[in-house]
Amino acid sequence: MHLHPLSITFLLLLVAEAAVCVTVTTTTLHGFRGCAVREFSFVAQKPGCKGLRITTEACWGRCHTWEKPVPDPPYIQRHHRVCTYSRTRHMTARLPGCQPDVSPLYHYPMALHCHCAICSTQDTECETF
Repeated sequence: MHLHPLSITFLLLLVAEAAVCVTVTTTTLHGFRGCAVREFSFVAQKPGCKGLRITTEACWGRCHTWEKPVPDPPYIQRHHRVCTYSRTRHMTARLPGCQPDVSPLYHYPMALHCHCAICSTQDTECETF
């Protein structure tokens, strides 16, 4: 069976103190399966401050995942893994143009190492399975 190269973007939304606008470039994986640390840019924003474009390292890739029907409840067996952080460094940026009563500090993780694991809402935007 011949598989066509897939063009996949994997994105981890960083959980921070405010909203995050994200910009990611789609990359052809050519059969790559697993996780890698990759450069990632986003605009950090929070109410009362101007946005700041941040370039950091984030997790990127695809992991083995499957579902199969089973005869007993819940009638499906699932194995879902996502490419996520296994080691991070906590980073802080100073947002520009903040109002006097708003802290300009913006905290975000920088990936040092990534792996395939069950999605954790502590550091990743997870879809419900």
